[in-house]
Amino acid sequence: MDRSTTAAATTSPSDATPENTEAGGTSVLDGMPRQRGDAVTETSALRPPASRARTRALARTRVPRPWRLLPTPTGTPFTFGYAAVLAVVSVTADHAAPSLVHALQQGSSTDVAHLARHPVLVLLASALWIAGGVASMYAAGFVLVLTALERRIGGLRAAGVFLLGHVVATLATEVPVGLSVLAGHLPGSSLHRLDYGISFGVAASVGALAGLLTPWLRWPVLMGFAGVLVGDLIAFRDPMTDWGHLLSLAVGVSTWPLIRRRHRAGADGRGGRDTAGPAVRAAQAPGTLAA
Repeated sequence: MDRSTTAAATTSPSDATPENTEAGGTSVLDGMPRQRGDAVTETSALRPPASRARTRALARTRVPRPWRLLPTPTGTPFTFGYAAVLAVVSVTADHAAPSLVHALQQGSSTDVAHLARHPVLVLLASALWIAGGVASMYAAGFVLVLTALERRIGGLRAAGVFLLGHVVATLATEVPVGLSVLAGHLPGSSLHRLDYGISFGVAASVGALAGLLTPWLRWPVLMGFAGVLVGDLIAFRDPMTDWGHLLSLAVGVSTWPLIRRRHRAGADGRGGRDTAGPAVRAAQAPGTLAA
């Protein structure tokens, strides 16, 4: 049966009876509060279950769990669902007639002509294709990066980062093309330049995810990916798209203040949950000893 007495309470000498012994048979001296047996009992009783729960949680996080690199329907629903759609579209494109695939890609291209007529539709439709197919670098990057990002900041915010990079980089690369055509610096055929894929969104997600990593991992990832993009730009195969990749990476980096705040809030919410029961909270009250 639990009981509590104030820390200032003492045992009267007249209470010295044979019953003043502990259950384990250890004698307790009268008039001497907080003896060794009481201290041990008190320390055990006042140890908050929340600390033990956090210790077990930290132990679990140190165990390698490679399956968490891949999306799951419950853990990362946005990445899992989006990856499933991309896989279906890619497999269909591999088995459909080339003329049909080209027509579909042309219809969902974010070129200047389509952006001027149906901007929202083509911005969404162009993100259903993987340039280079499922074997491309950006397909693997999508699965790994988006999964890691969604596990840290949630599906809605991960989708927002992806969409922000996709939209900003697309507009930043296509609007100059339209202006150059109007100025006579580019031919009219540039208005129908084929432009589709998920690479801008993936690059933005890499930039955002780097801000949530530890410094020893953040800068190698960021510098390594930026080095690959700069190498593509130097090769000058598709300079507009390559500039878009660098710009979308910068867009992801610019989201660090927002996503770090969300990441810290989520960590505090998981780690700061009150799991102590009423008896423990009462025992932790100032000036109270639990026995």
